[in-house]
Amino acid sequence: MSDLSVRPATAQDRPTVERLWLMFRHDLSEHAGVLPGPDGTFRSERVDSAFTQAGWAPYLFLRADRPVGFAFVRALDGPARVLNSFFVVRGARREGIGARAVRDVLLRHPGPWEIAFQYANAPAVHFWRSVATQLAPDAWSEETRPVPDRPDLAPDVWISFVC
Repeated sequence: MSDLSVRPATAQDRPTVERLWLMFRHDLSEHAGVLPGPDGTFRSERVDSAFTQAGWAPYLFLRADRPVGFAFVRALDGPARVLNSFFVVRGARREGIGARAVRDVLLRHPGPWEIAFQYANAPAVHFWRSVATQLAPDAWSEETRPVPDRPDLAPDVWISFVC
């Protein structure tokens, strides 16, 4: 996988990231039962925040100059960084790209990290526990937290560690 590159996403990358975002939200809809809006798109406030808000950083993953995923980091100006969104396209999964990309992103911002996922998404449960174990073998924790202002949703699972 020497042809994988992870780099900060630029304003010129935003249309590409927006298309990847639709795939990401489509994948998550399986676990959350969320449907697209009448125009066929999903909510995208996080994309806007990643590209415009202080304390956020968008990243783009490329393999042989083809986009294969993205990550949004937030709270860079807070006590713990948060991996807000992380996605690898299905055609590039199970090749170690996700593990390499997330490691690259997290190590660009050393310090405390928090990553949320849902128990209903079994591949995510396995992936994030594996990431935490690799980066902080005996020094990570996992807890459930209610989704703010959404008592109708199952709680999020949060993994915390320092890298």
